[in-house]
Amino acid sequence: MQNFKPRLSVEQVEEGHDLSPKFDANGLIPVVTTDADSGEVLMMGVMNDDALRLSIETGEAHYYSRSRQCLWHKGATSGLVQTIVEMRIDDDQDAVWLRVRIAGGASCHVGYRSCFYRAVPRGGGPLVFTESEKAFDPIEVYGDAPNPTRL
Repeated sequence: MQNFKPRLSVEQVEEGHDLSPKFDANGLIPVVTTDADSGEVLMMGVMNDDALRLSIETGEAHYYSRSRQCLWHKGATSGLVQTIVEMRIDDDQDAVWLRVRIAGGASCHVGYRSCFYRAVPRGGGPLVFTESEKAFDPIEVYGDAPNPTRL
């Protein structure tokens, strides 16, 4: 199992070879996930210690679901597994970037390819859809599973 190194110095964290992730007060680290080929942003999520370790060990994206309060293997239910092509950590090791390929070609539980399927117009106004159709039907994929979006 992957062991994370303790954070001992700025030099070690910023210039060293040790993986020493800095999780926030809730034990989470933000993750930006992009398509390995196009560079399109697919989603933003978080990982806890277990999710980061499992992602490194399996080569498949695991996250922590804040709405469900549990570890989440992306695609375990939908089949839209994210295979990690490359994982990077930022300079102070408090954010992760995943480049992935997706079985089924979509990442969003709403059915769109990307979770970022709407643009915010400059100066305000209604959101503008950037994807014209859904990549899959969420009801067919998830059935009556509870929607993870919380109000």
